[in-house]
Amino acid sequence: MLRELRQERNLSQSQFAKEFNVSQTTVSGWETGYREPDINTLIELAKYFGVTTDSLLGVEDCLKQK
Repeated sequence: MLRELRQERNLSQSQFAKEFNVSQTTVSGWETGYREPDINTLIELAKYFGVTTDSLLGVEDCLKQK
């Protein structure tokens, strides 16, 4: 979900990383699921993209499958 949202804004991982003051490697980790943002960053990501934290966490996708 994060990758798609970032790409919709035409941002590279490096550009996006600068927006959130993290490394490009961190953004890559978030997008691949290797890493997870802390709760405060998750909230800021949701605000930035205008989505819910549930959607970033994939909760909505899980609910749709049930």
